[in-house]
Amino acid sequence: RGIGVLITDHNVRETLGICDHAYIISEGRVLAQGLPQEIVDNPQVRQVYLGEHFRL
Repeated sequence: RGIGVLITDHNVRETLGICDHAYIISEGRVLAQGLPQEIVDNPQVRQVYLGEHFRL
């Protein structure tokens, strides 16, 4: 349908569970974008936002 929804939330596990594609923004810049598992596997996202022990 071409519909986009912006969700700003710190409940990462729940948010990534309902989206098809995610963008992680840090300090006003897009740090990463991709499928939820790609976001979780991204080393920069893990360092800046998720932490090394985060799991979906």
